Amino acid sequence: MSIVTLYSKPDCHLCVQARDVLLRLQPDLAFELREVDISADESLHRTYFERIPVVALGSEELSEYFVDEAVLRERLQAIL
Repeated sequence: MSIVTLYSKPDCHLCVQARDVLLRLQPDLAFELREVDISADESLHRTYFERIPVVALGSEELSEYFVDEAVLRERLQAIL
């Protein structure tokens, strides 16, 4: 099963919206969702602070600020 990572932080309305989209897509696309709080790690905070939410599939960043559903579907279908 593929792992989709959502880099986010507390009190981020865009992160909540991205999580909602990912949870809606999860049953159809069959991926494991992992959410990483960037505020708990200084290195991640520096990397993602102004770009969150960031959605990644493995080490490939697929989108930032919002979930690009078409890209996510395409990438997940390509690795099945």
